[in-house]
Amino acid sequence: MPMISLDNVKKSFGAVSVLKGVTFSVDKGEVATLIGASGSGKSTALRCIDRLEIVDSGRIEVASHSVHDPKLDLRKLRLDVGIVFQSYNLFPHLTIGQNVMLAPRSVKGLAKVEAGELARSALERVGLHDKIDNYPEQLSGGQQQRAAIARSLAMEPKVMLFDEVTSALDPKLTGEVLRVIEQLAISGMTMIMVTHEMNFARKVASKVVFMHQGLVHEQGKADILNNPSTEELREFLSHDL
Repeated sequence: MPMISLDNVKKSFGAVSVLKGVTFSVDKGEVATLIGASGSGKSTALRCIDRLEIVDSGRIEVASHSVHDPKLDLRKLRLDVGIVFQSYNLFPHLTIGQNVMLAPRSVKGLAKVEAGELARSALERVGLHDKIDNYPEQLSGGQQQRAAIARSLAMEPKVMLFDEVTSALDPKLTGEVLRVIEQLAISGMTMIMVTHEMNFARKVASKVVFMHQGLVHEQGKADILNNPSTEELREFLSHDL
């Protein structure tokens, strides 16, 4: 069984059809990248996987959760699925350590000492163990994004979702964040990443899903980026610097 599967998923916002029957799957330990032009449905697909958006029809299974089911236990889903966005969403009045400890304490009900150990471990994984007592404003954008990743890792999820997490960062800070994600891939974390970083996709992705006008237009291993079989993917890649 795949860790993540979407089957004929459709989603509209008013009269605008954004997902028109999206189907793809991701196996345990795979790193999938969703690529495509703005407006192709990538981020909407990702948000549907985490039930931040409710699908109109179709099926989504994630880590044995039927996300399309109206009776879905959202709390249990969120324990198994971490999501990181372009905006860091760190609480400015809390230290980095307190930000990372918050969900394990409030959602999992862990004691302060145990949550603190998880926070230190997660921050170590993203190279921020020495920033545990700093506040977000004292960190660079790349460090704040890595702290946001640590916050999700502290929940010990089975799946991680990344929605254009480097799009607001300069090239140096982008490299910082991508190196952390690459290490997660090496560790065997199942991930889906919406990204415009084609070189990263070529290097790290075990699956590439190209979305075009609300549909999966082409998918396969990362080598489809070097040998696309459709004119639409060739056209999209021609704009990559």
